[in-house]
Amino acid sequence: MSTTIAVSFETRETLRLLGEKGESYDHIIHKLIEKAAWKELDDRWNSILNEDEFIPLDEL
Repeated sequence: MSTTIAVSFETRETLRLLGEKGESYDHIIHKLIEKAAWKELDDRWNSILNEDEFIPLDEL
C-alpha cells in the first residue's frame, strides 16, 4: 500500500540527486533511514568506548 507525503520542491530535488537512475523515492528514503540508524548506533558505540570504564575479563 502506498501513501503520499508532501515535501518541498527542494527536498524532492535533493532526494532525486541522492538516488540512482530508476530508483524510487521510497527506496532512497529507506536507504537514508538505514544509514541514519547505523550512524546513531555507531555514535552510541563510540560514546560507550570513550566514556565508560572497562574491566578486563580476567578480573571478573
